[in-house]
Amino acid sequence: MTQSEEQPEQVEQEVTAEGAEVIEDAPADASEQDAPAADSPDSPEEAPKDPVEELTEDLKRVTAEYANYRRRSARERQAAVDGARASVVSELLPIVDDLALAKQHGDLEEGPLKAFAEKFRSTLDSLGVKAFGEEGEAFDPEIHEAVQDSSSGDVKVLGTVLRQGYRLGERTIRNAMVMIADPAE
Repeated sequence: MTQSEEQPEQVEQEVTAEGAEVIEDAPADASEQDAPAADSPDSPEEAPKDPVEELTEDLKRVTAEYANYRRRSARERQAAVDGARASVVSELLPIVDDLALAKQHGDLEEGPLKAFAEKFRSTLDSLGVKAFGEEGEAFDPEIHEAVQDSSSGDVKVLGTVLRQGYRLGERTIRNAMVMIADPAE
């Protein structure tokens, strides 16, 4: 046995930018040279592999595009639902204001209006509507609408709350209308 039969010659290969393999050292054996190269386009193994790889890549791309479309559609659908819910709740806020005034005047002590107010409030709570804007809270110009500032220092808190603000989840439906005052010491 000769040395070439014991150890097959190693063929160094490089991959070019196009992805094609370049053979630097050709095999010395004549029988290997006569055999079709594995990277030639005439190779029976390579011809079916290229279309399969191309179709696989196309399938992966289309699958990713469809998954992105589904996620985007779900987000848009949820945003539309949240927008509609916020719109309906904002139309109901004047009723909440009237019920708050009725409670201040003592009209909600008993009777059918008290039952209505409790049911209405529990319905808003089940939807996730939360009120904000209590006296003594720190003033935040993002969520509080100041109509008067009687504070003298840098620290500002809510004095009188003229109209409560409401949130639906993280979304502010209506800003609280307030008068700013100094913090109580």
